[in-house]
Amino acid sequence: MVNALYLDDCYLKEFESKVKTVTDGKFVILEESAFYPNSGGQANDTGIIIRKSDNKEFKVVFVGKFNGQISHEIEGDGLLANEEVVCEIDWERRYKLMRMHSASHVLSGVIHKDDKAMITGNQLNTDKSRIDFSLENYSAEKLQYYINQTNKIIDKNIPIEIYYMNKDEDPEQFLRLAKGLPPNLERIRIVDIVGFDKQPDGGTHVKNTSEIGHLEFIKGENKGSGRRRVYFRLV
Repeated sequence: MVNALYLDDCYLKEFESKVKTVTDGKFVILEESAFYPNSGGQANDTGIIIRKSDNKEFKVVFVGKFNGQISHEIEGDGLLANEEVVCEIDWERRYKLMRMHSASHVLSGVIHKDDKAMITGNQLNTDKSRIDFSLENYSAEKLQYYINQTNKIIDKNIPIEIYYMNKDEDPEQFLRLAKGLPPNLERIRIVDIVGFDKQPDGGTHVKNTSEIGHLEFIKGENKGSGRRRVYFRLV
């Protein structure tokens, strides 16, 4: 992503920027942004954009990724190109999503180490999340076991680090996504739960598993053809 500030600082809550373009009066592209766009299974950030000249607030209701740009859908009229702004992310929402995304990495690491299962889909949100795995054998008891093991890993208070690897360093050796990495990426962002699991990943994460809390198993589903789905929430 071009000028995506969250890639290097997931804890950035407020930032200054300048409006590049406004389309149809409500789709705003900034010179740089810390708002996370709806992508990779992680729900988008919300928040506000404040125009510096008069402190008028524009509510950010959706953030998407289009043609390599982060697009912010706002409520309210009047924001124009070249205006300077201050942006504030809804931190309560963002932090829940950070915790949820890091939790999903621990869970996928547990399942992969036990069954070599790959991730075939996911949807991460604030109230509950789901992950789809290529598991051949399925039972609610087995999924509950994975949740229990995940909570044990979380309780070890493991640091979570973010850094980059070049493509020639073979980051796909860590990959848990069945569909593989997007083509033409030369520099790959790695999320490393130190000593446990590392993944190429573009989402937002906490700095330590101690921030996650615990996972609670909601239910499992058989989606057919070796595809199993597990729903969970954070408590």
